[in-house]
Amino acid sequence: MNGFENVPAWAALPMALLLILGGSIILIGALGLMRLPSFYQRIHGPAITVTLGAGCLLLASMLYFTVLQSRPVIHEIIIAVFILMTAPVVSMLLMRAAVYRNLRTGKHEASADTGEVYPFPEEK
Repeated sequence: MNGFENVPAWAALPMALLLILGGSIILIGALGLMRLPSFYQRIHGPAITVTLGAGCLLLASMLYFTVLQSRPVIHEIIIAVFILMTAPVVSMLLMRAAVYRNLRTGKHEASADTGEVYPFPEEK
């Protein structure tokens, strides 16, 4: 039906390991997002694991379609490059926006609000 029965064992084992590894990494990131207490701690789980977990899943997909079609399939490389370029930038922008919001509203509960990194504006 889906062609997986035509995949040789030498390719099925690395695919299965990459899928298990990628799924585990993404699950750990999701648990970190759910369990950590503050925004600045919660953002680290998905920021780091999205890249690594998605990379493992994309490698497994690339291996699967390369073996099935008997030719190199590189569509996943383009997707991986896009994820590797955008995921860290989006995470950094989210964290900077949160720091800026906390500084604007005067909240002093963030870890970056010691005054050493971002000085607080003087209140008049």
